[in-house]
Amino acid sequence: MANILEPLIDRQGGVRKSSTWYRNAVSSIADKITARKLMNQGKLINRPSTGRLNMFFYDPKTKDKLPYYDIFPLVLPLEPIKGGFLGLNFHYLAPLLRFRLLENLQNNYGTSGELKPNTRLDVSYDRVKNIPMVKPTIKKYLFGYVRSNFLRIDAEEAAIACYLPVQQFKKRSASYVYGQSRGMI
Repeated sequence: MANILEPLIDRQGGVRKSSTWYRNAVSSIADKITARKLMNQGKLINRPSTGRLNMFFYDPKTKDKLPYYDIFPLVLPLEPIKGGFLGLNFHYLAPLLRFRLLENLQNNYGTSGELKPNTRLDVSYDRVKNIPMVKPTIKKYLFGYVRSNFLRIDAEEAAIACYLPVQQFKKRSASYVYGQSRGMI
């Protein structure tokens, strides 16, 4: 993902750790991380990487009608739609729930049991729609409203990404959004 995260990835050593480990590891570098720094130091691609988490800047078409929205989503694409894609935006969940959802997806839909850069999540809307934590995260993204390249997040970086404090909600606070999402689960 980004050079700033390499020390955490090295300490992780390709092995899944507990949610507490990831939370503590990210808190040690949280004051150094911003969305812009991640984008400047990461693996940028022109289209979202399927089967992997992606970050990007987004300006929603219907932002005037939305009660709140995230302009720097952490998304797992599910499937194409006309002019864009449907995906799970992990930022709509509190960090611990993000981690739990990621674990669920890795355990049930991961292409390998290890955290390797080429590990992918074999997901689609039909495969994940009945997972309770998924409901508040399902969002549509239109390519015409994407405002950056996509930052590809490999499997060994995914759990770290879940805890990064880079969500950028507009109109409401993150704690408000998390409360609304908990009410949907």
